[in-house]
Amino acid sequence: MAKPTKNAPLICTIMTAIALVGILIGVIAKSPIVILLAMAPSVGYEAYRTEGESTRWASWAMVGVLVLEFILLVFNIGFDVASFLGASSDTVAGYDVPLGDIRIVGPALMAVLSLILIVRTRGKFTRWLAANILVSVLAMTYVIDPNIFQQLLRQGIEEGVDSMG
Repeated sequence: MAKPTKNAPLICTIMTAIALVGILIGVIAKSPIVILLAMAPSVGYEAYRTEGESTRWASWAMVGVLVLEFILLVFNIGFDVASFLGASSDTVAGYDVPLGDIRIVGPALMAVLSLILIVRTRGKFTRWLAANILVSVLAMTYVIDPNIFQQLLRQGIEEGVDSMG
């Protein structure tokens, strides 16, 4: 059964405002945790709203990645995934995910999951939330590692250009 949409515009607007304030404060303070906490309500509401089989797994996977990322950031756990696996990137759902510090893998996975939700869902509110999350994880990536951010941005632009042509 479809989730009610009566209050969804207001809820999504509030989620957007929270995410934007979190991004602003997080970028200024250079704190990825602030950005992560500010996008958590969008991730939670996304998991509640999604109903399709592929979108449901994507949104719940995002919840799991968010929790793991929070633990990594709070306890300052980091190691180089690229050297551990012997590769600089890995493919997830057809998207190249750059590998490096383990703390960057979470936002990269969440970006991919957000793109999956944007592409596969029919619900405008689910897309809206996925866009909130995508912008938030890009900002979080920038705060954690600006070089990886540039790689993801370049890849996103290339994917966008490829999908148009």
